[in-house]
Amino acid sequence: MDTAGLRIALFSGNYNYVRDGANQALNRLVEYLLRQGAAVRVYSPKVADPAFEPAGDLVGLPNLPIPTRKEYRVPLGLSAGIRRDLEEFAPNVVHLASPDPSSHRALTWARKHGVPALASVHTRFETYLRYYGMAFAEPWIEAGLRRFYRRCDALVAPSESMAEVLREQGMNRDIGIWSRGVDRDVFNSARRDSDWRRALGIADDEVAIGFLGRLVMEKGLDVFSDTITELRRRDVRHTVLVIGEGPARGWFEEHLPQGAFVGFQQGPDLGRAVASMDLLFNPSITETFGNVTLEAMACGLPVVAARATGSTSLIEDGTTGTLVEPGNVTGFADVLARYIDSPELRRAHGQAGENRSRDYSWDRINQTVADRYVRLVEARAQR
Repeated sequence: MDTAGLRIALFSGNYNYVRDGANQALNRLVEYLLRQGAAVRVYSPKVADPAFEPAGDLVGLPNLPIPTRKEYRVPLGLSAGIRRDLEEFAPNVVHLASPDPSSHRALTWARKHGVPALASVHTRFETYLRYYGMAFAEPWIEAGLRRFYRRCDALVAPSESMAEVLREQGMNRDIGIWSRGVDRDVFNSARRDSDWRRALGIADDEVAIGFLGRLVMEKGLDVFSDTITELRRRDVRHTVLVIGEGPARGWFEEHLPQGAFVGFQQGPDLGRAVASMDLLFNPSITETFGNVTLEAMACGLPVVAARATGSTSLIEDGTTGTLVEPGNVTGFADVLARYIDSPELRRAHGQAGENRSRDYSWDRINQTVADRYVRLVEARAQR
């Protein structure tokens, strides 16, 4: 069997209604699979004004908004119409991209019909509770995830560090790597634009510490702002460049009153904004891969990040950037000050990161997922 023989039913809690790294990776995967001749049908909540057009056929799932995060929707299960559509499509593999109620029902459907199910892990859901004063509930969330993932035939994780966490948590025995790629036409050091920086009030001799991502507390916004406060306390000259939008933008602007906020960027504009930083500061511990880290590396920037899943697989500590223990504001400030004071160190680590980013090709990476689908289908046929 080859990729063209695949019929994939993909279930996602957010395929295109809010843009993030996970759903952009899923859309790239679907686009690649369709180019290879596979049949793909996507099941996800639909909204009237999505963030971008979906790749492939998208079937809407019944859903409700999350009360505290109304931009996100929770798929509620499989209606009778969805079940009929699924049976008519007759997939030979089911891909589950989020452990929500619809994916639980789809997994039950797959097991009932003898169809292998693969789950992809895109974020560390259990860690989100730390940012909302509910860390005590992490073991319960982890136990629920374990029950879901153990029912799947296999998992794929975006990085070896995340795969190792999943193994330690006992989530599944069959765990592979579905890494992430980077578009080097968009992200490269030649995109740096000094005029654009000056228009934002960033002087040529100022070091711009960048933040890139959705502005939500679970991205470590509190650690970022506390670290910047510590740099200012030490009179370390710098500026801050924030790329992204989200519900916590007001909070972040209040805590970074001198920062340059440029909002959501995409395509060449995003590449220009990232390349116009001098280094990326990524304190988040919720990523399973760290797309923003790879994009910054492709632009020739050193990255200062938390020693957490995703970052530890991308950053070679002391060569392409520096890893710091999560939440260590003093440690982050020490490392950032070192980069600010040394253009040579920024240049050396940035160049090393750009060289490493060349290893990440989207087509090669997405074919590994197709190969895993094929393996699961062939293994089920032999039972």
